[in-house]
Amino acid sequence: MSVEDRIERARELYEKAVFAGDGAALAVAERTLDAVEADLALARGRVLHARFLEEEVEDPRELGLFERAAELYRALGDVRGEGEALFWVGCLHHVIRGDNDTATPAFTRARELATEAGDKMTLSYVLRHLAFTEQAAGRLDGARQLMEESTRLRREIGFQAGVAANLVGLGYLAAEADQPEQSLALIDEAAAVAEAAGAHRVLRWVDEARGDLLPA
Repeated sequence: MSVEDRIERARELYEKAVFAGDGAALAVAERTLDAVEADLALARGRVLHARFLEEEVEDPRELGLFERAAELYRALGDVRGEGEALFWVGCLHHVIRGDNDTATPAFTRARELATEAGDKMTLSYVLRHLAFTEQAAGRLDGARQLMEESTRLRREIGFQAGVAANLVGLGYLAAEADQPEQSLALIDEAAAVAEAAGAHRVLRWVDEARGDLLPA
């Protein structure tokens, strides 16, 4: 149900309560609007996260928005929504604050919920970021397996910009594993996929990776 549909449903329930005397309709209306609030909090939090990526300044509202979305989705029994919101809680701690210890439990729970809900997009994000935490801990094999599974999911759902981003990550992992030829092949593939997808930011990551990984 879209946000517009939910708001219209709440209006109908209001009228049912006021004019037909159905007091039970009010509880349903409140839950319907809780879903709207959760969707809006999640969407606004994502926008603030994108702004951080542009400006590298944390907005103090972001974490609260994601936590509120997770709380509302949990109360509503919306497994998919809660999993997505918890991913973003973990992402904030990981990307913005560099706090893997706090991020990992959120990612772990998000992984469970996304798997239960069959939400392949969120799961692909969770696995990507878990790969980065494994990489930071020096567990390269585990990081590669997680990134490869994320990439497989992204190919399956047609998320080509995300595939390109993951290929850059796999290129770095191959370089760390002392596999320079495989690393450069992955970076070349990332460039081709990013170009086809119009993923210009990922193309900048490709250029940075080539600068980092090519011999001087």
